[in-house]
Amino acid sequence: MSETVGQVKDVEAAEKALKFFKVMAFVVGIGLLLLVLEIVLHYGFSNDALAWWPQPHGFIYMVYLVATANLGFKMGWSLGRMVLVMLAGVVPFLSFWAERKVAAEVEGQLATARR
Repeated sequence: MSETVGQVKDVEAAEKALKFFKVMAFVVGIGLLLLVLEIVLHYGFSNDALAWWPQPHGFIYMVYLVATANLGFKMGWSLGRMVLVMLAGVVPFLSFWAERKVAAEVEGQLATARR
């Protein structure tokens, strides 16, 4: 996921976008694990205790898409890069890994831009 980008024009806005992205990546990761649990309970045990969860999860995922696009535009990512990071939110545990990788890379770019 590493690529060279142009210079960040607004470091403060990019830092806020990164914070929003990090929170949403974590929330989506937890939400996706709950969704997997809901599927296992529903199809494996005929238990609908979490039957209400898919719709809120879908809304949360859309907010994650906005957070990713916001960060991507502020950092000058390509559309392909943004889509790959967005897709990380649909694979259990991948959003946690992607968040750490993206955050480390963006923090490094922001530190360079501050100089």
